[in-house]
Amino acid sequence: MKEPRACGFLIVKGNPISSFLLMKHANRWDLPKGHVDPGESDLECALRELAEETGIVAADIEIDPYFCFESRYMVSSKRYGLGKGEVEKSLRIFLGTLKRDVDITITEHLGHEWFSWQPPHKIQPKAIDPLMAHVEEFLQHVR
Repeated sequence: MKEPRACGFLIVKGNPISSFLLMKHANRWDLPKGHVDPGESDLECALRELAEETGIVAADIEIDPYFCFESRYMVSSKRYGLGKGEVEKSLRIFLGTLKRDVDITITEHLGHEWFSWQPPHKIQPKAIDPLMAHVEEFLQHVR
């Protein structure tokens, strides 16, 4: 088996950004994301997961062609049927700006929230905070 790979979206509202969407798990906030299926590109995966988990489809967003955030971290091998220990997982996040208001459809999470854009963000140190810092740095160079 290849290393586990997941892709997703950070969805924002406004120009300049006024808020961003996070999905509620039992014990943390996360992005709409999921694992890449065989034969699927990273962007195809991210768009599929976004639609499945939120109801937001490609036509609802403008994808920033210059932004991509990638991280790698260790996860339990058991989850992927690889026995004991850990395996490295990679994550790729795309940036999408909502073009119009969309009713969020919750399918895999406990809820969702639009967080105010007020950097620096302190939401979840392992995944969300590094992404948000990367977005802020990216925006400073783009403006």
